[in-house]
Amino acid sequence: MYRRQFIKKLFEWSKAAFALGLLPSIGFPNSGNALENIGPMNTQLKGLNLREIARRKLHHGNGRFVNPFSETTHGRFWKVLSWKLFHENRFRTHYDQEPIMPVSIDWGPIRRHNGLSVTFLKHAGVMIKDLDRYVLVDPVFFDLFWFIKDFTPFEFDIKEMPKPDHVLITHGHYDHLDKHSLASLEKDTHVITPRGYDGVFDDLEMNKRTQLDWFDTYTQEKLEITLLPCNHWTMRNPLTGPNRSLWGSFLIRTARGPTIFIGGDSAYFDGFREIGKEFSIDLAILNLGAYEPRWFMGSSHMNPAETVKAFQELRAENLLIVHWGTFRLGDEPVHFPPIDLARELEKQGLSDRLVNLNHGQTLYFDHRAKL
Repeated sequence: MYRRQFIKKLFEWSKAAFALGLLPSIGFPNSGNALENIGPMNTQLKGLNLREIARRKLHHGNGRFVNPFSETTHGRFWKVLSWKLFHENRFRTHYDQEPIMPVSIDWGPIRRHNGLSVTFLKHAGVMIKDLDRYVLVDPVFFDLFWFIKDFTPFEFDIKEMPKPDHVLITHGHYDHLDKHSLASLEKDTHVITPRGYDGVFDDLEMNKRTQLDWFDTYTQEKLEITLLPCNHWTMRNPLTGPNRSLWGSFLIRTARGPTIFIGGDSAYFDGFREIGKEFSIDLAILNLGAYEPRWFMGSSHMNPAETVKAFQELRAENLLIVHWGTFRLGDEPVHFPPIDLARELEKQGLSDRLVNLNHGQTLYFDHRAKL
């Protein structure tokens, strides 16, 4: 490889790795996911259920959190370098077909609707209207970074959006916890996060916040929001290393009645089966995107086949996918996830269970409409 080409690729790798929080941690050789005191384990190996893992705080390490569902160490320099510099990307020829899909939302019908609705904003962001309350999940309103193309730019003014009563953050990777987007909200907005994000929200001067550990629940009248385990990790600063903060999925028991599962970023794990046995889920919102190549992304994100398997094990009534179409963070083109998922659902005879929303579209639960 010519020197100039190598430097160019190295620069591109550094940008992409930073965006995903994948830059190697510096000075923390043991700062990955391996359990520091009790050794590698998973729920099947040790026979522990999710609640027991949470009760015994097996996800709490020495100064950082740990992932009890995986032995993968994230942030390893040579693995990331191999992906961005030496891996042959079989999807590259499809990139010129990636569509730009500007997002325009008419908030009037959503405001007037008296029941429950879910609006797919962009990337992993959704707005849930539950009677007279609004719950905003993982908001990213703008470009993630100047060097990452945004395929779903907003064509409406953020000020037109209803003020959220609660903002849920699943974890700290930059494509889920975006300070620029959060800064556009009012400072008295209530934020619900996993543990360990005080520094971020102190900087934002957003002091109305609730931090949850796995299986903790926030309640407001009939609305219940529970943080559940998932198979992931997080990092915002490669100098301090990964997992200084916690990550998770959310189970929302709405005041209107239906229960919504917010999967967040997660690799596949047997915990989906446990969650499906314990909770009755009407809509599972699962993240599908940045899943190729599998040898690299498999420990962080599900692919379409795993997403269908997780949906089946959750025993949810319907499935909605997000985390696609906005930023190309893996090898696959941004428009591939729904195409690949449709193929997998058809194999399992589950095509009719998909809520097929594009960015900016809304599902009104009372109508059961699939837009």
